[in-house]
Amino acid sequence: MNLHQTGIMDPIPAVGRHLLFNLGPETQKASLASALTRLADRVDGQGVILGLGLGVTSTLGVRLPGLHAFPTHASEAASIPATDHALWCWLRGDDRGTLLHQARHLSRLLAPDFVLAQDLEVFRYENSLDLTGYEDGTENPQGEEALAVAFTTDAGPGLDGSSIAALQQWVHDLDRFEAMPGPEQDAVFGRRHADNEEIDDAPESAHVKRTAQESFDPEAFVLRRSMPWSDCGQSGLAFLAFGRDAQAFEAQLHRMTGQEDGIVDALFSITRPVTGDYFWCPPMVHGRPDLRALGL
Repeated sequence: MNLHQTGIMDPIPAVGRHLLFNLGPETQKASLASALTRLADRVDGQGVILGLGLGVTSTLGVRLPGLHAFPTHASEAASIPATDHALWCWLRGDDRGTLLHQARHLSRLLAPDFVLAQDLEVFRYENSLDLTGYEDGTENPQGEEALAVAFTTDAGPGLDGSSIAALQQWVHDLDRFEAMPGPEQDAVFGRRHADNEEIDDAPESAHVKRTAQESFDPEAFVLRRSMPWSDCGQSGLAFLAFGRDAQAFEAQLHRMTGQEDGIVDALFSITRPVTGDYFWCPPMVHGRPDLRALGL
């Protein structure tokens, strides 16, 4: 029996929406618990993925393994913000209109205890490409390895099958990127655009060298489910990664921002994150989220 939200393991959908909520100004423990119980009836773990932030757990007076504040970093070359939303729903499907109505209904269901702070529409670009044209998530773990990377095990009922999600909205400067010569573009990623093969002599700032998951000690593998977004003249990538905890993601972020060796990931020359959130994704039981770890 699958304990995890199965949509996390599924390939990315044609379209999606990331709904990010803050707590309402008068939300109390009792009303918050009631809102989560209502929401649980709408979350199937496949078309609707649920994640809970620190705002929820602190209001309920519980602590969940692996869930903590999103790490921040500020430098001239690489800045990482934290937005720490209280609740996240990832809607997945193949029809924009259907997801639009789902988003409306969920927002109404959760009010006034949760207030919608952001509704980010995402989409699949060709065969899971970033808008730069480079493949995203090339070295994603597969099968049993992906399960081991993404989900908690041997922690007991209410925790087994849970996951920590890291979500960031990155804004690309596509005009600047497209103005680069092809070899310079390849050097940013450390892969050739033509065949997606790694470049042996890529600079140390190349993204593949900054984030080579097997090069960390311990290895820093995550399960990526990122998708592009575009809105109001801006566009970029909604970076999404799942892990049994946040350690692997934070190790990669630490190196990307130059905190490990002073070398900043070349990605920061063409894109920047504007949000940063961690969410605890509960396991499933009998077709609905298992909220026992929250005392519900």
